[in-house]
Amino acid sequence: MKILILNGPNLNLLGKREPEIYGTQTFEQYFETLKEKFLNVELTYFQSNSEGSLVDKIHEVGFSYDGIVMNAGAYTHTSVAIADAISGVTTPVVEVHISNVHKREAFRHKSFLSPVCKGVILGFGLKSYELGVESFISE
Repeated sequence: MKILILNGPNLNLLGKREPEIYGTQTFEQYFETLKEKFLNVELTYFQSNSEGSLVDKIHEVGFSYDGIVMNAGAYTHTSVAIADAISGVTTPVVEVHISNVHKREAFRHKSFLSPVCKGVILGFGLKSYELGVESFISE
């Protein structure tokens, strides 16, 4: 089984950015934990602050991987292009968020991605990614 973890803008700052919301662990550190937990899954990781790079990555793996676990960051609330990319591929996508976006600013309550994703997991910290991976394994 091949699953891509796909992170959008500012998630490269995990561990430094707003630790009261996002914690102090970097994603690279957490990714090692995920790989150890899911030894029978080929996990890959990609992060970009560029919308086009995220669309390109979805196109690249969207017909050959078993799943994508995606935290699009702020693009969740603005990107029709990413939603269209998800709609255009056959690989299912699970939208994840570290924080409970519904407890935050009103603009974060709308997701352009949710309607085209297999499901949404939010508010469980970095464990949201683990739950996203498990959603593909337990099918």
